[in-house]
Amino acid sequence: MISLANSPQQRYATCSEQKANHAMSSLFPKPEAPSPLVGIARLAAEGEAVAEGHNVEYVTLDNRSLLTRCNSSRMPFTWMINPYRGCEFACKYCYARYTHEFMELRDGLDFERLIFIKQNAAWFLRQELKSVNKGERIAIGTATDPYQPAERKFNVTRAILEELAEHKGLNIGLITKSDMILRDTALLREIHERNKLSISVTITTMNTDLARLLEPRAPRPDLRMKAVKQLCVAGLHAGVNCAPVLPQITDSQPNLEKLVQSAAEAGAAFVFCNALFLKPCAKNVLLPFLKEHFPKLVAAYEHMYAERAYLPSHYGDRVSALVRKLCQKHGVGEDYRGASTWHDSVSKWTPPEATQLGLFPS
Repeated sequence: MISLANSPQQRYATCSEQKANHAMSSLFPKPEAPSPLVGIARLAAEGEAVAEGHNVEYVTLDNRSLLTRCNSSRMPFTWMINPYRGCEFACKYCYARYTHEFMELRDGLDFERLIFIKQNAAWFLRQELKSVNKGERIAIGTATDPYQPAERKFNVTRAILEELAEHKGLNIGLITKSDMILRDTALLREIHERNKLSISVTITTMNTDLARLLEPRAPRPDLRMKAVKQLCVAGLHAGVNCAPVLPQITDSQPNLEKLVQSAAEAGAAFVFCNALFLKPCAKNVLLPFLKEHFPKLVAAYEHMYAERAYLPSHYGDRVSALVRKLCQKHGVGEDYRGASTWHDSVSKWTPPEATQLGLFPS
């Protein structure tokens, strides 16, 4: 680990000179800004740069807690754990980009190039688990991937799992896009023996070339599906989270059938899917991407998401029915809430929640 004395602001100024395309100097407000930083924004600005990756900078975050209460009664979990802030996978559709705005980082690309490492995570978790009541569910990875490349350097997720393994009677859901989860198979089995544990591996398409465009730094979809298979062979409850489904990109029957068939062959316990919803922070990244790679779809997306972040209910009905049919055909224990309730619920959800239903399949 490289320790750097410079503050993030100084570090960004240097990077902007050396890497103009990153414009790092704009990541934090200048010292003369009229409004002082407070809360999480202040903690982020005070963080120490500890290492660099592929166009990524890691910064320590002197957080005050790890376990966050979910205030939405519509969600299937009560508590959330995110080992990091930001995610290197750089998925073009990522809804969680807005979370960096809490730290006064307004550029949507900040989310994938500036990763905050939460300090003393296991210690905080040990104290805060006392607040978890029997039956309350804990979701890991609701706004950042717990097995993104940063985990190889900092092992925050590993430390969290080691703490969870010391407890019993918990109900835990974990979601990831990485086959790195296999590193912790033994530990996950230990947790599973004393708690309820459900693992969702996100795979939006089995088309490697398409996945590389949509999710530039995430592991290949075939590697993720192999991870599902190995987790299931290890006796863990694991399945596939096909979210988001992107209109006219990943929602065709051949694409979804290939994914469901692969999930069946892997022994997946479930396949869950959810349609793309698009808030401004994600739209600002996705639309330029579409203009470059799918120019014929730009007008359609601008029209579909012009006045709302969610698609009409009939779209959800169609995808729901198709996935259900495919799961029945290939013998996958599909978990879906049904076309009649899908839109009624999703239309009222807030950004961090709408893709998380797959964490706790029935």
